[in-house]
Amino acid sequence: MPLTMVKAGEPNIIRKVGGKEETRRFLENLGFITGSTVTVVSEIGGNMIVNVKESRVAIGKDMANKIMVG
Repeated sequence: MPLTMVKAGEPNIIRKVGGKEETRRFLENLGFITGSTVTVVSEIGGNMIVNVKESRVAIGKDMANKIMVG
């Protein structure tokens, strides 16, 4: 399921990062790598703050929809 469907506070494993090559590379540089753990901290107006690789990252809903977790 996409990251936008996850409840805040639940750690999830990233299964796939979709989108164009440029988008995937951008997300991988932020730490969204298949197999790593991501936790949603909060969601405000569709924008999300997530913990990934010991860092907090803010991403938009369109980017979060490209990150599949499970």
